[in-house]
Amino acid sequence: MRTTTSTGHRFEGRRFEGHRFEDRVALVTGAGSGIGRAIALRLAAEGARVYGHDVAAETLAETVALVEGAGGTMGSRVGDISRRDECRALVDDCVAAFGRLDVAGNVAGIARAEHFADVSEADYRRMMGVNVDGPTFVAQAAIPHLLATGGTLINIASNAGLMGQAYTVVYCMTKGAIVQLTRALAMEYVKSDIRINAIAPAGVLTSLTTGFTIPPDVDGSLMVPYSGYRGMGSPEDIAGLFAWMASDEAANMHGSIVSSDRGVTAG
Repeated sequence: MRTTTSTGHRFEGRRFEGHRFEDRVALVTGAGSGIGRAIALRLAAEGARVYGHDVAAETLAETVALVEGAGGTMGSRVGDISRRDECRALVDDCVAAFGRLDVAGNVAGIARAEHFADVSEADYRRMMGVNVDGPTFVAQAAIPHLLATGGTLINIASNAGLMGQAYTVVYCMTKGAIVQLTRALAMEYVKSDIRINAIAPAGVLTSLTTGFTIPPDVDGSLMVPYSGYRGMGSPEDIAGLFAWMASDEAANMHGSIVSSDRGVTAG
């Protein structure tokens, strides 16, 4: 039998690409489509047992079928992520199903484009509920379990949280809140064995962006700064970055807001 001795190297015992999430459990919100689905598939392909959440039962079931069809393991729960009791039940169900929690991904989100003066109270409340309340409540429920496993919390923010965007004022507000949620939590838990980071994508080809409508009477020149010059990214782009940030290879990252925007926020 071959034996090894400890080298004391800081990478010793850590797992890298191919089997990075073997024996680990990942919770992903918004897993029914787009970035959330891509993340669920990527983590499952690297060995994670995934627990997904979405408000849309049919598309979430499709994600589960895709994961299981590829030989992975995935549980799921359907519900309204803006409700605190739902977020607590989601985390409880995940831990009950798989026994632990190592990675929590706050991915679910909604967006609208309209003149600020035309935003209804109902639309304002709904966007705040999904984009801010949900990630906050998931973090509250997940962090005790992540502390127990030395896990990681990754929030999906946006370039909209880093720069002003005309006609998406409320969306910018919500994503700015996610940026600050990430940074503030990172400071509160800086002495703990947990990592908390965020990814800030620009436009990504998902149902959220392909179904995105813009009022016909807007001043298009005001939207140029955040349109970019290299087109849209793909959900798989973000999933690959997420997997790396959730892995041991990113052990030095805590409190980081990582842009993946093809240069939109560079200038």
